[in-house]
Amino acid sequence: MLIPHDTRIALDTVVDLVNTAPESEPPREDPADEPADGLDDVAALYAFAERHLISGVGTLGKKDLTAVRDVRARFAEVFAAPDPRTAADLVNRLVAAAGTTPQLTDHDGYDWHVHYFAPDASIADHLAADCGMALAFIIVAGEQERLRRCEAPDCGHAFVDLSRNRSRRYCSSRTCGNRLHVAAYRARRKEAST
Repeated sequence: MLIPHDTRIALDTVVDLVNTAPESEPPREDPADEPADGLDDVAALYAFAERHLISGVGTLGKKDLTAVRDVRARFAEVFAAPDPRTAADLVNRLVAAAGTTPQLTDHDGYDWHVHYFAPDASIADHLAADCGMALAFIIVAGEQERLRRCEAPDCGHAFVDLSRNRSRRYCSSRTCGNRLHVAAYRARRKEAST
């Protein structure tokens, strides 16, 4: 599946955004160990914007944090959508609410690409429009099943399966996948030795 560079960046951004939610990880046995919100304050929102090179952020406040958390929850619904029609409806509502205004731009040394948000859009509308259109690209391509959650029992992070045969099961083969493979290997060895 050929994905334009700016769409890939937006997909990476939406995955990272969804994974900042504490509910992207399963509950812990000890309530004191409950996962923290990755967007717990305005400073974390600034850090997220900087990490993803989100341009034109301006001054952010609690209102922006609340709006981005709302967009994040709606993106999580897209990853949980049972079928393409449901996913499309969710994306349509997100993109429409953001007031999309497609424009060609070549800022910050990047070649021409499309921004779907208005030039003075809030960070929440920016994310809803650009990331929503990236998810729309996946749905239009008939690939909604590529929007997944990690199958590791102690994870649950969102990811986009870009493998050729749509066989990826874990958010990271280095961490979740490797940990489960090692555990299965040890269980087989233990069973064989008894």
